Parts: sequence; C-alpha cells; structure tokens
Amino acid sequence: MEINFNKNNDGLVPAIIQDVSTKNVLMLGFMNEEAYQKTVETKKVTFFSRTKQRLWTKGEESGNFLNLVDIKNDCDEDTLLVTVKPVGPTCHKGDDTCWAQDNIQTFGFLTDLENTIQNRKENQENSTSYVASLFRKGINKVAQKVGEEAVEVVIEAKDNNDKLFLDESADLLFHYLILLQAKGYKLADVVEVLKSRG
Repeated sequence: MEINFNKNNDGLVPAIIQDVSTKNVLMLGFMNEEAYQKTVETKKVTFFSRTKQRLWTKGEESGNFLNLVDIKNDCDEDTLLVTVKPVGPTCHKGDDTCWAQDNIQTFGFLTDLENTIQNRKENQENSTSYVASLFRKGINKVAQKVGEEAVEVVIEAKDNNDKLFLDESADLLFHYLILLQAKGYKLADVVEVLKSRG
C-alpha cells in the first residue's frame, strides 16, 4: 500500500478509526510511517502523538486497545481508514467515541422505523395509528398479521409481479418489526443470534 506521508510536510496522515462491527467512527488520530509500521506489526493501533511528540499505542495506559482488523488508504493516498475491534471505551474521557456517542449497532432507516414503532407502542393508548391499534389487540393479533403477510410473500414469490412481491415483503418486514417489539426485542437482538452462528 502506497501512503503519502509527505503531502502535508509533517510526515503525518489522518487515521480515521472505525468499529468493524457497528461501523461507527470512534476517533481520529495521526500516523507517521513508524506508527503505521508498528500498528501493522503489533495489530494494536499506534499513533504519532502531536502533543507528546512520540509514538503512542492507544490503550498503553488504560488497557483500552484498538485491535487492528484492516487498514485502507483513500484515493489520494493520504488518509487511512482503520477498522478495529475496540477494547473498552475509545475516548480518554471514558466515552465510547470521541464524539460522546454510544458505540451501538444501528441499521439506518430500519432503526428509525423501529424507533417509530417503539413510540407508538409506548403511547398506544393515546394514538389512533395502525401500529398502536395492533399493540392494543395483543400479541396474538400481531403474530397473526405476521403469518398472513408471510403467506402473501410466498404466494407472490411464485408469480412474476415483482412490485407485488416487494410490496408484500415490505409488509412482512414491517409487521415482523412490530412482533419483535411486542415480544420485547429489536432487530439488533436477532442480528446477535445470527452472528453467534458464525
């Protein structure tokens, strides 16, 4: 891998640190060529500290190491994306990230949808929404809806109408997310089960 350590005349390149599982950005540090080589050799992320003017392995004092998974160079060969498995919090202030955010798995739009479903569940008595009405009818009705939507997906899978198949697939996923919350779970719980089957 060709890395341009001399582009900024200080021998340093930015290193963006990303959790390999959650894909969250944990911190930004700087590496010189020596820090890069040490990171590759030890599999522990090492930076060049601009304040201490020396190499600094993240976790050398706290034990909160960043275990190296992979390093990628950007298109200009002057910025690194370093994927890691963090041990403990990343920020020196004790936070998961240097932006004081929890390092939790999210699924973009599906997480937003889950949050909406949770809100409707928590406020079901005061809501006229379809989701709230399902929660009011109880687990049996929610489970029945998932079964109905699953059957409709199977039926549409046997035909050639892609739009209907995708519509029914969306309905199934939507009702499955409702069922998960009716049982006290979220998509992340299912993902953990799948990961454990590795």
